[in-house]
Amino acid sequence: MAELELTTAVATFPARETSKVAHDVRDEPRVIRFVIIATAISFLTLFIVLPLVLVFAQAFSRGIGAYLAALTEPEALSAIKLTLSVAAISVTLNLVFGVIAAWAVAKFEFPGKTMLITLIDLPFSVSPVISGLVFVLLFGAQGYFGAWLQARDISILFALPGIALATTFVTFPFVARSLIPLMQEQGTQEEEAALSLGASGLQTFFRVTLPNIKWGLLYGVLLCNARAMGEFGAVSVVSGHIRGETNTMPLLVEILYNEYQFVAAFAIASLLAMLALITLVVKTILESRLQEGQVARDD
Repeated sequence: MAELELTTAVATFPARETSKVAHDVRDEPRVIRFVIIATAISFLTLFIVLPLVLVFAQAFSRGIGAYLAALTEPEALSAIKLTLSVAAISVTLNLVFGVIAAWAVAKFEFPGKTMLITLIDLPFSVSPVISGLVFVLLFGAQGYFGAWLQARDISILFALPGIALATTFVTFPFVARSLIPLMQEQGTQEEEAALSLGASGLQTFFRVTLPNIKWGLLYGVLLCNARAMGEFGAVSVVSGHIRGETNTMPLLVEILYNEYQFVAAFAIASLLAMLALITLVVKTILESRLQEGQVARDD
């Protein structure tokens, strides 16, 4: 009987302590809570809200006419078109790679699995400038494949392929990293059940796996697209800064600003800012969907 009482007391001790700590946190003095909240709001206002407001204020400082004129300049239209093309290519490649890599890591055990996860995270730890330099060393005139490419009149650097490759390298962790923990949490039971009932591999993926990961997949694609459109460092190295041809929107913003064309520079920057705001809203929606899916699975 004594042992039972002791066991019960030990089991309830952490819960009681946790409840007490949570209660103490909620009962912080009003002054302390006000200072913490005010500090957080002030920080966000100073470093996030105010810069965004200034970007749009500068973009429209000479009126809507000047703003639209800056966006419809041939050079601006070329940069917008190139940015969208590069984002479409890199997101598509990373979508395919991310799903395959996440499926391999989450569903199978194989030699080199840890190395694969490390390589997926590599672009997070490598400077984008260095990432671009890698492609220069590979495809530049003095690079490893440079002579072979020149002999066949194939352009990688200072053209769309080089920009797309650099952007893909920088952004490829986003989709895979969004899916790996989700797939690992879901396990393999549903796929094994589908296979045992006679479903093929593709049928299992499209009817079982894909519906379970759709919100996480969209979340990864969203982050990948936002980073692809805003990438500067790697693209700056491989683009060559050919005006009207290889300048993406971030590169054009820098060029216009250095030339004191502030309205045009901030007009292009406002498009990137609007992309960031849209990304934030959609990201919030997708996170709520993911949380709802998690609650449904726990129930």
